[in-house]
Amino acid sequence: MKVSHLAGRGLAFALALLAGAAAAEPVKIRASFIVPGTNFFSIFQAKAGLMKNLGKTYTLEATRYQATPLMITAMAVGELDIGLLNSTSLSLGVENAGMEDIRVFADEFRDGVEGYSTNEFMVRADGPKSPADLRGKTLATNAIGSMVDIAMRSWLRKAGLEDRRDYNVVEAGLNTMKAILQEKKAELVAAVPPFLFDPELRKFARPMFTQRDAMGASELGVWAARDSFLKKNRAAVVDFLEDSMRVTRWFTDPANHDEAVQIVASVTKAPPALFADWIFTRKDYYRDGKLVPDVAAMQSNIDIQGQLGFLKGKMDVKKYVDLSYVEEASKRF
Repeated sequence: MKVSHLAGRGLAFALALLAGAAAAEPVKIRASFIVPGTNFFSIFQAKAGLMKNLGKTYTLEATRYQATPLMITAMAVGELDIGLLNSTSLSLGVENAGMEDIRVFADEFRDGVEGYSTNEFMVRADGPKSPADLRGKTLATNAIGSMVDIAMRSWLRKAGLEDRRDYNVVEAGLNTMKAILQEKKAELVAAVPPFLFDPELRKFARPMFTQRDAMGASELGVWAARDSFLKKNRAAVVDFLEDSMRVTRWFTDPANHDEAVQIVASVTKAPPALFADWIFTRKDYYRDGKLVPDVAAMQSNIDIQGQLGFLKGKMDVKKYVDLSYVEEASKRF
């Protein structure tokens, strides 16, 4: 009996040690990005010393996705923890994928903030002069129902033009828009950073309107996760956000601009000159140092999406936002 009792105590002690070791393991965070260099998850780990909690309470695995709908699918099946979504993809995640537990918990960048960059919708310099000139023409968008597409349709509706009735839409990669416009395969194309700043594009093209003109401020990049993941790993998520705020502030600090450009150039394997004049400046999208999303802008974006027929019903964005994580992380600064 005595030997059995000691053996039992030994087993219990061993199990306790194993449990403690398991509890101390860093939380694996699987995150997503689309554009290397300009999306933070692609460069977060490039500057040593900023992510002080990395490897201690969490690890970060960043994967590139071609578009936000693929992120929604990956989140739905448990292959992705944090999706870099926008307002329109968030609503589709709720309505189409049935993810009622999805939560926006932080912000990365937004379009249309006064004094910062906004996407442009461009025509050839010798092309259409007014909305009426687009009637019967072909227009290019990156993806039907995307934020860029919603902005284009919203502005055209204000001008009295409707898809299929007054114009046709084709889908194309954002990196191919210049060629499509130059070769006259479309009369209007979307231009976003970094393609927006291409001097060759601006030699033969001009903006007809901007995304800010179409819908005001737009939430182009918010971080969203399942509520269960956030609650289960709250301490690690807050540590991650603390590090994220530190990274965001470092990259957007003018004093660090030259080094930041070199980092982006190294990650993208592109010449520094491609980024030097705009990235992480006021020519870039707005990035909030506290990572707080603009909930009112999200609601407005989704309302416009619904008015254009891309949603079946109305959506109250506040139900799908939890700012407690960024608020807790902010208190550490």
